[in-house]
This record gives sequence, structure tokens and C-alpha cells, in this order.
Amino acid sequence: MNGILLKAVSGFYYVENGGEVFECKARGSFRNSGVSPLAGDQVEFEKTNICHGVVTAVMPRKNFLNRPPVANIDKLLIVSAFADPAPNPYQIDKLSAMAVYHDIEPIVVFNQCDKGDFSDLAARYRNAGLAAFVVSALTGEGTAALKDTLHGGVFALTGNSGVGKSTLLNALFGDLQLKTGEVSRKLGRGRHTTRHTELFPVDRDTYVVDTPGFSSFETETEYAFKENLIYCFPDLAVFANDCRFTSCTHTCEAGCAVLEAVECGKADPGRHRSYCRLFEELKDLRPWSKK
Repeated sequence: MNGILLKAVSGFYYVENGGEVFECKARGSFRNSGVSPLAGDQVEFEKTNICHGVVTAVMPRKNFLNRPPVANIDKLLIVSAFADPAPNPYQIDKLSAMAVYHDIEPIVVFNQCDKGDFSDLAARYRNAGLAAFVVSALTGEGTAALKDTLHGGVFALTGNSGVGKSTLLNALFGDLQLKTGEVSRKLGRGRHTTRHTELFPVDRDTYVVDTPGFSSFETETEYAFKENLIYCFPDLAVFANDCRFTSCTHTCEAGCAVLEAVECGKADPGRHRSYCRLFEELKDLRPWSKK
């Protein structure tokens, strides 16, 4: 049988198949292979009775993160609010670059449009080729269009405390609390005191990641991320192939096609400043740097 792993904790794996949740252990030979199943994994398992089973294999992953531990995320909602705190374009750019690096679609969400105007910021990201939504979790404005993009797959939310992530989820999926409560009972949430990454179904074939780690989503800093950084800014990367030097960093070199695109208005200067700032943070990484 096949299923999606909703939660992994203390050697127990909770797998959903057809709306049923099975509490599974890992087969000994599989457990000794060094593969650690993560929430979000597609797995094969065998039923041992009506509600228990044994995980026998983990299917190939689209992506996975170590912090927080989760696999196969399709979309990351980067949520900002109008104030307290106000949107931070660099943080949005950094998070979106990290998402692209991990083959996760970034979706920029500006909440609290009932308090102010986000049109310039939304245009900045739409012009860069990113999906951007302006919503009000309080009034419901814009939430229907956002919800339509989330159908099917696994998504997570990230953003500073106070931007309204929980309120937004309730605006998108009004009965989410009931669903999470039902799943929590099936998963035996009270059995373990430590919070772990969990997936909750919000509608058919759609899951939201629940983990404290995504409140300040970070990724392990890798040399490969630095080496591929320009491609994590797709709106800048389209100009990179025309650079004079193959080793161009796209930060200060004469003849850099990316810099020329910024100077003549073809590329957004704010996005390029974010790229340069992130490159500066990563520039000292070497191939032997710890992942």
C-alpha cells in the first residue's frame, strides 16, 4: 500500500491512505539502511491489522529540508503584514531564493490590505515572475484567489510573528481547526510532549505543514546554494548568460549583463541589491564547507 507520512516521532510513523491513518513501525532492514522517513514522504507500507502497519520503503523525494525536517513541499507562502512588523523585501527575497533552490514554489502573500496599500510591493514580485497575493485575513478579501492556487500538494507558511499566519489559514480553510483536531486524535498527539513536524489535510490531496520551524524558515547553508545563487533569482538569471566572464559574480564586474540590465531598467534594482547582500553573506563558503 502507498500513503503519505503525516508525522514521524519516537519510532512511530503515521501514514495516511484514503483518509485512514495507520500507526506504523519501520521494517528492521529498512530502519538499518540509514534512511530517516520525514513528514511529507510518500511511503510504501504493509498493514498488520486494521489500524497498524510497517513502513517498507520511502519513495524518491522532490526535496527535503533538515530544519525543519520535512519532505516534498510544493509551495511556500511567505507572509508579510502591513505593519508590526512591516514587510521586509530583503527577507522576502532571501526566503524566495531558498525556496527556488529547493524546488519549492515561493508565493508572496501580503496580509492586512484592509490597513494599507501593497500595490507597489505586489507589482515588484509579479514583475519578477513570482506569484504575489494581496489579502485580508480579517475581511476575506483576496483569499479566494489564493486558496485556488493551493489545491493539491503540500504547502507551508513562513513569516514573522504577528503577520497573521494562523488567521490567514482560518480565512482560507474555515474548518481547519476541526480537521486538525480530528487528525491529532488519530495521531495520538498527546502521547508525545515534544512538538514535531506534522502534515494536516485541509482538503482532498492538499496538506499544510505544521511546525514551529517555519516561523523563521532557514535552510542549511550550502556551497552549492552560493554557486547557484543567481539562478535562485530567475528574473536576474535570464541576463546572466550574456555576461562577459563565466566566473562573473554579477555584483560589480565590468561588462556584467545583469548589472547592465539593472542600469537600463530591465531588471529590478531592489532585487539585485538583495542578491548582492545574500551573495555577501555566502561568499566565504568553500566546497568543503559544512552543509
